[in-house]
Amino acid sequence: MSQSDPIWHLLGLRYKSHPWHGVSPGDNLPEEVTSFIEIVPSDTIKYEIDKTTGYLMIDRPQKFSNIIPALYGFVPKTYCAESVASFCMEKTGLSDIKGDGDPLDICVLTERIVSHGDILVSAVPIGGFRMIDSGEADDKIIAVLKGDSLYEQYKDVSEVPSAVIKRLEHYFLTYKQKPGEAVKKIEITHTYGREEAYEVIRRSIADYDKRFGHLEQLLSAALRG
Repeated sequence: MSQSDPIWHLLGLRYKSHPWHGVSPGDNLPEEVTSFIEIVPSDTIKYEIDKTTGYLMIDRPQKFSNIIPALYGFVPKTYCAESVASFCMEKTGLSDIKGDGDPLDICVLTERIVSHGDILVSAVPIGGFRMIDSGEADDKIIAVLKGDSLYEQYKDVSEVPSAVIKRLEHYFLTYKQKPGEAVKKIEITHTYGREEAYEVIRRSIADYDKRFGHLEQLLSAALRG
């Protein structure tokens, strides 16, 4: 049973969908993805989704100068587990890498000022960072906002001005650092192009289906009593 079932349509009219489990990642995957945006460049507080309720919660204030230089969030109905971790190990030659157990992160470049998160946008993936955080695969897909008058010209991350990519890279390598505390083991092993980004998206969807793939069937059965 899928979300085209009438019962899901009725639920959608009555209740807000969970951004991770209740929103489609899109009909033109992986070339275009729906993205749920948690934080925007003007935010001085890092928000992230509460996995239980689907509401945004405060993760932490940004106590220092780290400001995300793009729209940042995740792709619904994705999950980073065995398949994503396996691809990371294949590409890096490392071993004992695990998925981070979160939905797939995405950065969306746009010239427009977006004033707040908790929104859905259509994004076109052009590449990504192969990031490893304390032994866990934590890929960051880089995308452009669909229809953006400046960034839509870029079809691959290699075409984007290097200063833009370096700014993103610096954010992710430093955003968890706090003066006086031990630096966490975070590294970006590769900046990869569009085709590898597509593969990471496919694998994160496969990981989601393996972990949560029967969720709609179980809920439908429960609702039908």
